[in-house]
Amino acid sequence: MKHIVSQQWLFEHGTDEGVVIVDCRFALGQPASGREAYLADHIPGAVYFDLEQDLSSPKGPHGGRHPLPDVAELAEKLGKAGINGHSHVVAYDDQGGAMASRFWWLLRFLGHDRVSVLDGGYSRWKEAGLPVTNEPPAEQPGHFVPKVRGEMVVHIDQVKEALLRPGTVVIDSREDRRYEGLEETIDPVAGHIPGAKQHFWKQSLKEDGGWKDAAAQRERFGGLADAEEVIVYCGSGVTACPNVLAMNEAGLKNVKLYAGSWSDWCSYPDNPVAKGRE
Repeated sequence: MKHIVSQQWLFEHGTDEGVVIVDCRFALGQPASGREAYLADHIPGAVYFDLEQDLSSPKGPHGGRHPLPDVAELAEKLGKAGINGHSHVVAYDDQGGAMASRFWWLLRFLGHDRVSVLDGGYSRWKEAGLPVTNEPPAEQPGHFVPKVRGEMVVHIDQVKEALLRPGTVVIDSREDRRYEGLEETIDPVAGHIPGAKQHFWKQSLKEDGGWKDAAAQRERFGGLADAEEVIVYCGSGVTACPNVLAMNEAGLKNVKLYAGSWSDWCSYPDNPVAKGRE
């Protein structure tokens, strides 16, 4: 699994020169909880990146609940965290890999491929008796130069155009009831983008919370193998990222993130809304 590293690998290599560990724990609705958890204990050497303070821009009337962060600001924060063009960055969370995958996607979007997600997350690390600390990491500031890959992301007008192209498949990463429009506890409108197919992001994981291997991901996304373009969205562009990661594991090409996702789509009252299954 090229984008996932095991607990054992990180235990053996976490202190290697050039390895930077990033704690991305965050709970929606409890914005301070991730940083508080990090301050209580974390993997030794890990730096903390907050979903809403570091990995997103402030919410506006459009653009979704978690707009992409300002590139220059994020690059400066990455440099301060000791991340440079040669770093191997390993991100973890305690949310099934959702927040860590957002970090993974952002680094790749900024042109940095040496980034991985920790299999199993922080709870499994602790359960295994691996070392934790509440000590802050030693400061080793570096310089991160972004090389933005604009082709990795699409915005609302591009999604509308893509819906008219027969070779494009749009994937909704949310759970059944939100996709089908049976309930919506976060965004103001229930339903999904017309034509979108559902692949719930947590189906990327095994029952024990670890990531499925590449063969299992290929089986899961087998119906997408012939697509010319795959556009992935969720509620706000966060939990779509583990699906993007899993699709990369499966070997799918031309996978793009609709960054604003459903929270952006439904912020325009004239946009069509579908319900039920497609």
